[in-house]
This record gives sequence, C-alpha cells and structure tokens, in this order.
Amino acid sequence: MTKTALDPSPRSYPEHVHLINRSSRGPDCAPSEQTLEDIHDWLLHDATRIDNVMLMFEEFMWRCQATDLSVDRCTLHIGTLHPRVIGFSWFWTARDQICDEIAADARAVSADAFTRNPLYNVITNGQMIILDLETEEGRQSAPLMTELAEQGYTAYVALPLSASGETHNAMTFATTRPGGFPGRQKDRIRDLIDLLALHVERHILQRIARNVADTYLGPIAGQRVLDGEIKRGDGEAIDAVVFMSDMRGFTQLADRLSGPEVTAVLNAYFDRISEAVLGHGGDILKFMGDGILAVFDQKALGEGAAANAAVKAARRALVTIDELNQAPPEDLPDPALWHPLKIGIGLHRGEVFFGNVGGEERLDFTVIGRAVNETSRVESLCKPLGQELLLTEPVRDALTGDLKTNLNAMGEHALRGVGKPVAIFSA
Repeated sequence: MTKTALDPSPRSYPEHVHLINRSSRGPDCAPSEQTLEDIHDWLLHDATRIDNVMLMFEEFMWRCQATDLSVDRCTLHIGTLHPRVIGFSWFWTARDQICDEIAADARAVSADAFTRNPLYNVITNGQMIILDLETEEGRQSAPLMTELAEQGYTAYVALPLSASGETHNAMTFATTRPGGFPGRQKDRIRDLIDLLALHVERHILQRIARNVADTYLGPIAGQRVLDGEIKRGDGEAIDAVVFMSDMRGFTQLADRLSGPEVTAVLNAYFDRISEAVLGHGGDILKFMGDGILAVFDQKALGEGAAANAAVKAARRALVTIDELNQAPPEDLPDPALWHPLKIGIGLHRGEVFFGNVGGEERLDFTVIGRAVNETSRVESLCKPLGQELLLTEPVRDALTGDLKTNLNAMGEHALRGVGKPVAIFSA
C-alpha cells in the first residue's frame, strides 16, 4: 500500500480506511439502456477482459442503473492476504457518480465504524442483512443506517458472496426508492451478483498473487515473475546503482537481546530503510541478516535520476534512523540494550544480472555480478573511515547539481577482489 494518499473529498472515511484509487466516469462508461439479459451477457463476455476491479464494478453498477433496478448505492468488500491490509472495498453511488477503491488496515477490524456496522455480521458470520430505513427500528439499528436514512435512502441489503477462511466477501445495496426494493427485483439481481462473484474471486486470486510477489520479491521483480520469468537463468543485464545497507554491531546486539527483541529492532531498522528506498523509486531485492540489498535501475529511472534517487534515499534513511535514535518507539526493547542504532550504506554503479538464480526447484530473483560484490566492499569501508554513507566515483559521475558538488573525497581505497584502488566519496 505504497500509493500516494488521495484526498477523499467530497467523501470521508473512518480512521484506518484509506482511499487508494478513484474513478468518476459516470453513466457514460455504460450503455444508456440495458436489460438484465444485456448485463448477463456482458458479465459472461466483455467483463472478462477488464483487469481492474474498480472499473469493472463501476461499469456493472452503471449498467444496473440503465435498467429498472433501484440500486443507488453499492459497496463490494473482499478479504486479502497482505502484510498491512486486511481487505479492499469498492464504494459506488449514483448521487456523486464516484467509485472509490479503499483499503482497510488491520486496526479497522476493531474500530466502532466496523463492529457497529451491519456489514460486520455479514463478513464474520455470513449473515444476510435486510433493513427498512423508513422505520425507526431500521434507522436506529446502526450509526451508518441513521446516516443513510438522513441522506434519503429507504432500504439497505448486505449479503455474503462467498466464504474464504474465517471471513466472507460481501456486497451491500441501498436504494432511495420510496418503499425500498420491489420484491420482484431481489431474485433478478441475485443471478447477476452470482456471476459478478465469479469475477471477484478471479480478481482476488490475482491480487493475492501480486501482493505475495510484491511482499517477498519487490514490485519490479514480482511483476516480472508473474509475467512468466520463472525459469533459472531468466533475466537480463541492467545498469543500476546498487544500494547496500548494514547495521553496526549486530552480533553484539543479538547477544544482549532475546529473539523477539532482536526481531523488533531489526524490523524498526528495515521499516525505515525500506520506506526511504521504495519512496525514491528503488527496488529492494533482499534482506540479508541485518543487511539490505536494493537497486535503482538506470533504464527505468534514467542514469542521472537513478544516482540522484539512490543518494537521496540513503540520506533519507540516515535521517529516519537518527529520528529512531532520538525518539525510540515504546514497543522496542529497553534502549539501553541497543541504543543508538548505527548503520553504514554503500552505493556503487555498474552492470548486474537481474533475474533468476538458484537450484532447479528453488530459485531466487535477485541481482548478482561484480558491481554487487564491489558495493559490499564499499559499504564495509564505512566503519574504518568513520562515515555513514560512502559512494564510488561512477556514482559521483552520474550525479547532478548539489548532490554532485556537496561530496567529500575520501581518497582511493583498495577493495578486495578489485584490481586497482577505487575513488571513494562520502555524502
């Protein structure tokens, strides 16, 4: 969930629910006249070629609007497998003609906005909920129902789509039609929902696969694996700035802390370095004990831009580690046992092989090559030179503006395995 936060206006969402995408194509994204048979045919054919849930859901709802179905508000909810997100939802209304994609983080499941919502029983217990918002009982059944009644909605229906583990996917419908939904519409739309649910299941599996690939391989490598690069040797030579970070004194730290405490400190460190690298367009390929290996692809970012991004990411990482030292979170072990956290970062530029290596049955999508080895040697100089960030002359040559001029020459240094001394700079 690394997308830039969007302004939810004119809507608002509870805490722990985040807007990540929005479409406002309006009724023009669907035919102006539709029959249920038309929608049924669309779901069986054209909808299968739409690879974006939000756009498919939005078009589905406007197609429903083009019939005599009295649906004026609809939401779709699915669970997922993600380290930070428990589920995604799509929220459409005819009134503002907006369809939003939103994500709920793990804290949302205990929030009042969810537990006091009728949707809670649908997702957790698989119940179907039907509420008449023209009655006092229906209006007072939940804060959301009171809000919907005040907005002119007359009926609300929430139903499970399918079971997945301990929770269910779900859909909700609301109408502004006096008297609520006509009884004859319920069976007619149920057939369409069953077809839509098959599309939803397909997209859930695709999204989970992408989440897992992104989480364990990184977004760039993950996409390449999903695109079919799964054979040993698949990959390509790329020119990149290689980023390597290492924590100082990790062995001694591990001796002083328990396993869970070491993990907590490592995760705090990894969080801050990862956010800096990803936020500047880098791709993290491996967590190696207390080290991090990342690349900034020159083909994707541009030669100068890749070098600039790598240096900015490194400097940002050092700032966040300093902030961690100045104000340690309460969930970390006693600072006396690990504080202050010190790291070293090395940057080098060169050609690397970016692809699959390993055994026939167990592969790793990573970068290998001379430039990777040399980056490790550069990073190892941080401690003896008393610096937190070192970079080589090839990186310096690709930098632009102040990033290039505000460097300190550290002289030439012999790197193990490298034939001649390398010019090193601190940043």
